[in-house]
Amino acid sequence: MDSMRRGPLRRPKMAVIDSNMLTVLGLKQILENVVPIMDVHDFGSFEAFEAAGPDNFVHFFVAQSIVLGHLDFFQQNVHRTLVMTPSSDPNSQLSGFHSFCVNQSEEALVKQVLMVMQMGHSGGRNLPPMPAVLQSRILSNREIQVLCLVVRGYINKEIADELNIGLSTVITHRKNITDKLGFKSVSALTIYAVMHGYVDINQI
Repeated sequence: MDSMRRGPLRRPKMAVIDSNMLTVLGLKQILENVVPIMDVHDFGSFEAFEAAGPDNFVHFFVAQSIVLGHLDFFQQNVHRTLVMTPSSDPNSQLSGFHSFCVNQSEEALVKQVLMVMQMGHSGGRNLPPMPAVLQSRILSNREIQVLCLVVRGYINKEIADELNIGLSTVITHRKNITDKLGFKSVSALTIYAVMHGYVDINQI
């Protein structure tokens, strides 16, 4: 049985627990994009999560109100718990837990998730291999340069100036990048760049 649990087809699981389904579905989509090697499961209540077996999940993203209602459980699992809060103000967050503000832009949420993954799984520690499409180096050196500037917030003209190339060349490079990777949003490009070590999360 133990060997079955450790089999290569078994992917780590994350849980998102919140009665607000808009929050749940939005965060679930971001997590699935940021960490495609994990299965993300959503729960509208602690009871539903408990019935699914908490030991099956490596991380819990949990609404602050639910954590407060089941504080003993989450204190015992503090290293796996990320508390979803409506505010980034430390004074309004629970002490002893890692808090995760959900009231911010998609780009900021992606950055926060990536920071969590880097802290807990530096260099892919305790995670299965990334899918082949994410492992492959399919961009040219110049495309990687352009990608790094895009995810750092540079506009096309600034990229052209920075790399001493024409504006139309920048546009061509950006089209090639999105065509090769199949990503259109800056958030998805950010995930790719960080996962490959092209850009430091603190530079974004």
